[in-house]
Amino acid sequence: MKVLLRKPVKKLGTVGDVVTVKPGYAHNYLIPRHLAVMPTTANLKVVEIEKAKHLAELAKMRGELEAKAVLLRGKEITIAVNANEEGHLYGSVGPAQIVAALAAEGVFVEVEQVNLAQPIRQLDKYDVELELIETVTAVIHVWVVRAREEGAESPASEPAPSEPGAGENE
Repeated sequence: MKVLLRKPVKKLGTVGDVVTVKPGYAHNYLIPRHLAVMPTTANLKVVEIEKAKHLAELAKMRGELEAKAVLLRGKEITIAVNANEEGHLYGSVGPAQIVAALAAEGVFVEVEQVNLAQPIRQLDKYDVELELIETVTAVIHVWVVRAREEGAESPASEPAPSEPGAGENE
């Protein structure tokens, strides 16, 4: 079935493209969400106007997103998670956790902008690509580290044992 896209759809096309999709995908997803319409002559004219607006808006946003990408490139974030002795996570780290870690540092991106082929399930350093728009991307470094247990503290943070009465200044 051929449909005319009104909005960009990832891995399918952009505004104004006529694409062939399965009828169920068109009737149950694209058309009800106003992402696509039937490719009639009247709809082609309307979508051409929408496409011009979309391209103007995209050009305006591109400068802002390129500046954001420059700030993001090479940025390192750390996500602390529970893991076993071999470094396998109890669960996984996905795009939502990466977005939350970036937000904690004052950088806001959408979950859909994080390109992660599969969830992270091992302690390590990962390079994760953020696709702000189709042509503007940035690679960040995500450190997945073991979370410290509440009762366990590192020796560096514990006070050194002292002799009795050494800490009293009275």
